[in-house]
Amino acid sequence: MKRVMFICKHNSRRSQMAEGFAKILGEGKIAVNSCGLAISEVDPITVQVMSEIGIDISDQTSKPLNEFQAEDYDIVISLCGCGVNLPEAWVLREVFADWELDDPKGESIETFREIRDQIKARVIKLISTLPA
Repeated sequence: MKRVMFICKHNSRRSQMAEGFAKILGEGKIAVNSCGLAISEVDPITVQVMSEIGIDISDQTSKPLNEFQAEDYDIVISLCGCGVNLPEAWVLREVFADWELDDPKGESIETFREIRDQIKARVIKLISTLPA
């Protein structure tokens, strides 16, 4: 089973969505966590837009990168372009990608939904590339 870490600046929106999708869509194929360069709180709008499509992330919390060890993960995905700020060990994993998705903070709920749908498509593509 591949171990996946989704990383974002504050672990409050994009990485939380990715974690939620990966837990559901990758069940049995991947173990997943998310974290941030700094912590915050999970944005209530993020919880709402995920709930709209039947994914409950209300129990997820914002966690700092320094609580995790790079060697515990096979795949590292940055969602915000923060890969340049990660310690080298994180970008040298088996797979590293920087999806560079816009932060919906302060935007309309429609923007949150658009980002959510972009993340879902990318998580589906990521999972489809993993061995059965």
